[in-house]
Amino acid sequence: MKITQITVHQVDLPLREGTYSWSGGQSIRLYDSTAVRIRTDAGLIGHGEVCPLGPAYLPAYANGVRTGLAELAPHLLGQDPRRLGVINRVMDQHLKGHPYVKSALDIACWDILGLSCGVPVSTLLSGCQGEAVKCYRAISQDTPERMVERVAVCRGEGHHHFQIKVGGNADLDIARIRAVASSLKPGEVLVADANTSWLPHQAARVVRAIEDIDLYLEQPCLGYGECLGIRRRTSRPFILDEIIDGPAMLLRAHADQAMDVVNIKLSKVGGLTVARQMRDFCVAMGIAMTIEDSGGSDIVTAAIAHLAHSTPEAFRFSSSDVNGCNTLSIADGGPQHRGGYIKAPTGAGLGVTPYLDVLGKAVLTIA
Repeated sequence: MKITQITVHQVDLPLREGTYSWSGGQSIRLYDSTAVRIRTDAGLIGHGEVCPLGPAYLPAYANGVRTGLAELAPHLLGQDPRRLGVINRVMDQHLKGHPYVKSALDIACWDILGLSCGVPVSTLLSGCQGEAVKCYRAISQDTPERMVERVAVCRGEGHHHFQIKVGGNADLDIARIRAVASSLKPGEVLVADANTSWLPHQAARVVRAIEDIDLYLEQPCLGYGECLGIRRRTSRPFILDEIIDGPAMLLRAHADQAMDVVNIKLSKVGGLTVARQMRDFCVAMGIAMTIEDSGGSDIVTAAIAHLAHSTPEAFRFSSSDVNGCNTLSIADGGPQHRGGYIKAPTGAGLGVTPYLDVLGKAVLTIA
């Protein structure tokens, strides 16, 4: 089997909330998503998707995806998409870094592998475990009162795991955390996510002020050393996200006892192939995980669900239905949260069928 054509599609995904805001004054009003279709000489077509959270969250941006694909895709023509190790080595050989560019291509190749075997991708990733996967809901940065209101809305939709966006003024962040924490129901989980934006002195003030609150603290500072310093100043469970960008950093953080939970974003590490490696390392090392991505719709949510649902339940801290954050569906069969949970699709491959009219005319065709 050989790759004969790769097409690239751009899709705007309006947000359900209108605007999504996080630390550092960053916000977006829509996702700029990129979908790829990989066609083979066997008649199988695989699909992938990648969607950065704007240009200033991670070192990734939407136009960079499509520019990178124009550079990289020609080198995959003639390759067997089922040989995932070879595919990833070819991509690394011809484009150094830029894992987010490679993510959609890697996911599409997993889709083809599943289709060729007649099994869901989750089966190839070790098989579904448990009935469903718990999802968190991110609460956009706002006033304490409005964040409490938003938590109540999400609770009404079935969510019981909330990640509130902090990382601004320390005093206001303390008020945000206290307000939301006081509104929680028994059994609900609270994560305060600063998205790298506190300076160490601000983070030190916050962690001291909230030591009496049962919550998880996520990625308080930009650098690894600063996060490790704050980790050693608090007894709260600690999550690392943005700085865990591959297996090497994961192993370093584990050796330093730098976190209790790690967030694995597919596009941050280059797709399902590397994310699966990191997942398996975490299981071996006893680290809980949130398996997710930075944005997107049905295709990337399916990929997330396959990896998360095939992860042992004891190691699943949470996951994310990123397609639940926007108003436009781009494929049939994408996982939808039910009572705060999602399930991996049961069809072969990713188990989703893109709406070609929604994807629209290709912005790039490589053949």
